[in-house]
Amino acid sequence: METKKSHIIWLAVLLGIVSATGPLSMDLYMPALPQMMATFHTNASMMQLSITACLIGLAVGQVIIGPLSDRYGRKPLLIIGFLLFSLSSAMIAFIPNIYALISLRLIQGIAGATGQVISRAVARDMFEGKILTRFYSLLTAVNGIFPIIAPIFGGLIIKVTDWQGIFLILGVIGIIIVLMCIFGIPETLSPDNRSTGSLFQSEVQMFHLLKDPKFFRLVLATGLVYGSLFSYISSSSFVFQSQFHMSVTDFSFLYAINGVAIGVGSALPGRLVMKTDSIKLLKEFIKATIVTSLILTLSAIWFKNLLVVMILVFIILLFIGALLTLSTTVAMNAADRNAGSASALVGLTQNAMGGIVSPLVGIMGENTYLPMGLIILIAMVLINMLLVKPKRVKK
Repeated sequence: METKKSHIIWLAVLLGIVSATGPLSMDLYMPALPQMMATFHTNASMMQLSITACLIGLAVGQVIIGPLSDRYGRKPLLIIGFLLFSLSSAMIAFIPNIYALISLRLIQGIAGATGQVISRAVARDMFEGKILTRFYSLLTAVNGIFPIIAPIFGGLIIKVTDWQGIFLILGVIGIIIVLMCIFGIPETLSPDNRSTGSLFQSEVQMFHLLKDPKFFRLVLATGLVYGSLFSYISSSSFVFQSQFHMSVTDFSFLYAINGVAIGVGSALPGRLVMKTDSIKLLKEFIKATIVTSLILTLSAIWFKNLLVVMILVFIILLFIGALLTLSTTVAMNAADRNAGSASALVGLTQNAMGGIVSPLVGIMGENTYLPMGLIILIAMVLINMLLVKPKRVKK
């Protein structure tokens, strides 16, 4: 029993590292942006395009890779994806201009999406129900460590080398993950359970999953949770540094603490799910987040206090961490077959919601936390509505 438990933990750690690599390629190079801007003699908006290109790649890559993994298996796609990730990362270190950077960042994002989509699919292949919740809980907790430490490591790398060093290190990380995939991660999709037909049919079949009303509602719920998280990510720097005049160092420390809140929150369902089911737990966390985000919204209007905001945001992120685990679990549980395609739709919806929310926060006002509170509140109310089973009309 202990051997099986340690094997599951080890697999969750491996898949957590694999799934974090795509986002890691975003977070790790953030401290190098000013240096890269000077190297390419360009402006901030062009550098922003390199971030956008990677985000688009992470979203589009999931739609491509998910159905392919249902057809050809998980392991071959992981190996090919991370070989491409390693190659594109290394090539970025030798590029001549900003346009080459943007192009290669798109390819790097597509390749990096491999880890995100297949890690969820592997978990769904192996587990279901409460065990799947516990596994996703562990997976999300491991995954959540990287956004905390990546900018710190990126800053340290820049101190000892130039920006090219960051991408060479990402290339080495890609090769290490290829070896991990070969020797540490099993093939979890048997030939009997693989999809058949052409690649086009596999892609079409993926969107057929959305015809299931339950799966459709749950996928939307995962996207709204992710959108809530992005309302914090995209506004926190402006809120705490501009509105509350927090120093860069203090904000970095606060950002790390809030990252811990997400990690701890994502681990909570693994413990709590043994006493109740995932849907009930999801509903309870939604209610708690509605109350907390309502208080945050009201405080932005009537009572602006740094300590109050810090406490409320920490609690909300703790809840969002739990919701990330639970919403993903219930959505993946609703897909009986084609876990790769289901995982792709979850990832696509999450990235799309993040992309919609980020500029929305800026439009609503970037130097106040009112948009953050409102967006989270509205998202939670919508999720609560999605979780209500539609009543059948009696004929």
